[in-house]
Amino acid sequence: MPICGINLVEIQKPLLTRVLKWGGVESKLIEIEEGTAIHCWVPTKITKPPLVLIHGFAAEGGVTWQFQIGSLSKHYSVYVPDMLFFGKSTTVRKERSENFQAECLMKMLRKLGVESCAMVGFSYGGMVAFKMAEFYPELVNCLVISGSVIAMTDSISQTSLNRLGFSSSAELLLPTSVRGLKALFSVACYKKIWFPEFLYNDFLEVMFNNREERGELLAALVESNKEAQVPSLSQKILLLWGNNDEVFSVEVAQRMRE
Repeated sequence: MPICGINLVEIQKPLLTRVLKWGGVESKLIEIEEGTAIHCWVPTKITKPPLVLIHGFAAEGGVTWQFQIGSLSKHYSVYVPDMLFFGKSTTVRKERSENFQAECLMKMLRKLGVESCAMVGFSYGGMVAFKMAEFYPELVNCLVISGSVIAMTDSISQTSLNRLGFSSSAELLLPTSVRGLKALFSVACYKKIWFPEFLYNDFLEVMFNNREERGELLAALVESNKEAQVPSLSQKILLLWGNNDEVFSVEVAQRMRE
């Protein structure tokens, strides 16, 4: 039963903060320029090689990577940013491209004193990670990419949406109802997740804010097939894929590798 007036997803955030601190990171808000601030989980002690984890479109950094941070912190100084319009990261600027997200993450890492790092990008975060590797090769020394593409062309986008039965990226990634959220989870998660109905509503309320801006991010994401170009990247890249990925199939990863 729901607790009247209490959002259970919101009230678990202090618990998540404690869990992540046990995992070796703490919350920090970095103003990279006037009007633009990036929230990042930063290592409590910087004694190991830096590793940056970039989240996808469905949730902010700490929620996405909460189960990996503790293990990875044993070997790396882990940084987990929230991209713009996720979590506490905001800007007054009007740019919405993944190029701009990459620029802001670069400025944040420079502010934190990171000169070179390994980077892991998942889904939308993988596209931003590819841009960072392209534009800032001195910063990104290697990449791990999962469930993503170098560029979201209109043909890739439409093929994926048609296969999944959605009319637009916003319908899939910005659900407005419990039914839509369940559909997103069914696509994004290999194992079925069961929540009580009211918890889906709480998740919608907390995790899908900044809807207008996120819609603009999605609109800026899709490139024309004619305009899309494959960059020449100097870094070592590991493509980590699931055999049952419903958004980007293993065949997509194989084509990227080739």
